[in-house]
Amino acid sequence: MSARKAFPLRISPELYRELRKWAEADFRSVNGQIEFLLRRAVNDRKKSRGPGPGSGPSSD
Repeated sequence: MSARKAFPLRISPELYRELRKWAEADFRSVNGQIEFLLRRAVNDRKKSRGPGPGSGPSSD
């Protein structure tokens, strides 16, 4: 398994409450829900852009 990158995330208490409720409904942690949503957004963006420069893996 590859190493995971940790970083602080500042969000409003209202947004956190909504994410927590959504995560509980999907049987995920809040962290897992955020990662799921970000991964889906990145995949959707890649699909809409198609293959080309900048669509490959990041070096981060």
